[in-house]
Amino acid sequence: QLQLVESGGGLVQPGGSLRLSCAASGGIFDVYNMGWFRQAPGKEREFVAAISWNGGSRYYSDSVKGRFIISRDNAKNMVYLQMNSLKPEDTAVYYCNAAGGPVTDYVPEYWGQGTQVTVSS
Repeated sequence: QLQLVESGGGLVQPGGSLRLSCAASGGIFDVYNMGWFRQAPGKEREFVAAISWNGGSRYYSDSVKGRFIISRDNAKNMVYLQMNSLKPEDTAVYYCNAAGGPVTDYVPEYWGQGTQVTVSS
């Protein structure tokens, strides 16, 4: 069983940046495609970004494309989400996840507990 623990959330002003981290343990990290979802208050959980097992392919939702960057370090069992030019509508709980299926049809199997990101002045 893969365990995922997010960190790095917090309060940031509009236009600012934040970097989320996700530490994986309990499994073979580099066989999994990794991703991030988010859930804003009163809204459904939505896909944010995904990265293939070797980092060779990355996918983003239209709402974050050009502002967010997903990356991973297989030597450290870590995945990251660099968030730039943050907007109030990015406010949400962000969840790290892992999927064994194809990254082009990203369906998470494992989830972290989430980290709160609040974008407000």
